[in-house]
Amino acid sequence: MTPRPSLRLAAIFALAWLCLPAEFPAATAAVASAQPNVVIIFIDDMGYGDIGPFGATKQKTPNLDRMAREGMKLTSFYAAPVCSVSRAQLLTGCYGARVSVPGVYPPGSKNGLNPAEFTIAERLKERGYATMCIGKWHVGDQPDFLPTRQGFDHYFGIPYSNDMQRASTQTGERVVPLVRDDKVLELLTDEKQSRIVERYTDEAVRFIRAAKDQPFLLYLPHTAVHTPIFPGEAFRGKSANGRFGDWVEEVDWSTGRILDTLRELKLDARTLVIFTSDNGPWLIKGADGGSAGPLRGGKGSTWEGGVRVPALAWWPGKIAPGSVSDAIAGTIDLLPTAVAVAGGTVPAQPVIDGRDLSPVLFDRSRQSSRDAHYYFAGYNLQAVRQGPWKLAIAAQRETMGRDTLSPDIGDAPRLYHLDQDIGERTNVADRHPEIVARLRALASAKSAEIGGTAPAARRPAGEVANPQTLYASEANATRAKKGKKAK
Repeated sequence: MTPRPSLRLAAIFALAWLCLPAEFPAATAAVASAQPNVVIIFIDDMGYGDIGPFGATKQKTPNLDRMAREGMKLTSFYAAPVCSVSRAQLLTGCYGARVSVPGVYPPGSKNGLNPAEFTIAERLKERGYATMCIGKWHVGDQPDFLPTRQGFDHYFGIPYSNDMQRASTQTGERVVPLVRDDKVLELLTDEKQSRIVERYTDEAVRFIRAAKDQPFLLYLPHTAVHTPIFPGEAFRGKSANGRFGDWVEEVDWSTGRILDTLRELKLDARTLVIFTSDNGPWLIKGADGGSAGPLRGGKGSTWEGGVRVPALAWWPGKIAPGSVSDAIAGTIDLLPTAVAVAGGTVPAQPVIDGRDLSPVLFDRSRQSSRDAHYYFAGYNLQAVRQGPWKLAIAAQRETMGRDTLSPDIGDAPRLYHLDQDIGERTNVADRHPEIVARLRALASAKSAEIGGTAPAARRPAGEVANPQTLYASEANATRAKKGKKAK
């Protein structure tokens, strides 16, 4: 791939006094397209056991329950251990190691997702799609890295995790920025964060209505249910699982409102909706951290509970109602799947790791065309899965923020049959040396390709020379000019 030129930092972000635009630009197509719409709802830190279709009982998720009844439940769907990596994987169709996004970007980082990478938004824009990102971006907060530089027509959201608060230089309150496109609209206090799901949902419905006459991509990476937990007023105290359950129920409401809007506008029969999470539950947060259900580990871990996440796919008339698939799939597969259902194919270069899932979604195949799934922690490949077999080849932590390794970690590789041992408790490596050898060979090849310290095919991260913080100035607001990427 020939890298496209990096864009210059044009100006410091704008201030909270700027007003919301009254309307989205009008849709450019005069008639409805046969191309399907794509909606991706991406929850932050929601565990495998946190919604009704995957066993939750303390919080009620009637809209997600209906979505599962009308669509497909994906029970072996993988993200990444932490936030920024998961988002880079979804956007590019690549493991984070391939695109040099190994961990979590703090506010003001000089690095971000390289503007030279092709995102799902860019691939769909090539096919005439309107595109919008609403929510937590978290693959770089510099203007060069924001959604409007990565294929999205518009952006509205908090550009990183809601716990990355900083003191306002004017009031001293701890705040996070709410951004529209490339301007800061306002600085959100804790109190204002309690309306964030409502505001994201309003924006999503508004975009769907504005773009209804042309194909569109809506990427909705929620701030919820990451700590600190801020359920809206209408949901506080309503669940049987404290404020965490309240926020899950608000996310369920939000999803239901989006699905209802699609039904109302008669877009449901030509819209693929994916609901999933960026990683497992943050276990050290206790009651605010969610549940991995039967899985071992949580956020920050390459045990199943850290990276295997709840996932639902919905497309009335295309995806069989009440269907369930245990095919190995994940966020890296969403880009090629979206391109395929839009009638295109992903170019051979630059290389991506994901594969088209539509044969699985449309019941044409029981298995995905991806040979294996690789579990990276940063650039360290820790495990590989093929079929029901998972081989762990490195030490694994149980969750982020807990430094102690699991007590059954040893130097020898550990093999688990996930169909029989979903909780990864019984190492059967000594009984299946041939499977261990096969999976070790896969792991060695992938690590040589994009892992470790000297990979053959890793692509560079984006980098700016003089990164700015959103709080460097809260006056003299100016707008950064948009730049086009040379492709």
